[in-house]
Amino acid sequence: MEKTVTVAVDAMGGDNAPEAILAGVADALAAYPQLTVKLCGLPEVVEPFAAQHERCDAVACSQVIEMDEHPAQAFKAKPDSSIVVGCKLVKDGQADAFYSAGSTGACFTAGTMVIRRLKGVARPALCTNVPCPGKTVVMCDVGANADCKPEYLVQFAKMASLYAELLGARDPKVGLLNIGEEETKGSAFAQEAHTLLKRDVPQFAGNCEGRDIVNGTCDVVVTDGFTGNVALKTIEGVGKMLFDEMKRMFMSSMKTKLAAAVLKPSFKQLKDSVDPDMFGAAPVLGLRGPLFIGHGSSSPLAVKNSLALAIRSVESDLTGKIATALANADADEPVKA
Repeated sequence: MEKTVTVAVDAMGGDNAPEAILAGVADALAAYPQLTVKLCGLPEVVEPFAAQHERCDAVACSQVIEMDEHPAQAFKAKPDSSIVVGCKLVKDGQADAFYSAGSTGACFTAGTMVIRRLKGVARPALCTNVPCPGKTVVMCDVGANADCKPEYLVQFAKMASLYAELLGARDPKVGLLNIGEEETKGSAFAQEAHTLLKRDVPQFAGNCEGRDIVNGTCDVVVTDGFTGNVALKTIEGVGKMLFDEMKRMFMSSMKTKLAAAVLKPSFKQLKDSVDPDMFGAAPVLGLRGPLFIGHGSSSPLAVKNSLALAIRSVESDLTGKIATALANADADEPVKA
């Protein structure tokens, strides 16, 4: 019998909440018999759903953090929000992980303040899959730390490498996002980060450029949160634009419509390989418990896949592996914040 994994879920977070969240939770409960859910949200939302679904408990909350609220202010002003309560469940050991498609800033703030950092972690980091057909590529950081010190990227590399292994990468190669492959390229920040990564990360493969991200040159791409977020959103935007243009082109005449009908299965396979909903949520690495943040526009499929990721992270003890890796680094000399 598989060990039960309990995931706290924010029913109120996201553009399509609560309907998409509830549908995704229902699909995940049906697909993963080891899953139990602590559903956090307004009582009129979570209590009827929990009453109709086994292995789901309602955790009534009186407040909701909206997407446009200031993260730190909302965290302080709304201690009974679904995001804060969900993080408290992880802190108190009532849940093994937390998932939300709500405000990234609020989730990150609550995770850092409530679940708290692992010992020796200078900055928790947001890590995510990058759309790359046929290969697992993750990038870290993608928005949590806009301002970084070079030494933070060493920890990002070590944490993201373990996450990449969870996703199936073997002996993941790490690349530093830069404007050229040569060691001397880039800003003073990038050059110092290169020196530290080369010294402290055995699987470091050197600099990689923007085009290398989607080419799968490296399994792990590390950068500061500002650059990572811009790069990720650019990749997602270009991908969406290309698929929209292909759809417009194929619908432009009867001849192209017939061609589209023939090619439809292949295009669906390609689209699925770069669809963020297929990857699920982005983990915040470096906390004492797993925290996954989904896209604001997450669909039921995205929610289901996010909960699958949460289950895998708990079952593989990703948090414990990160704690061990950082504790053993550099003769137990933690990076100073």
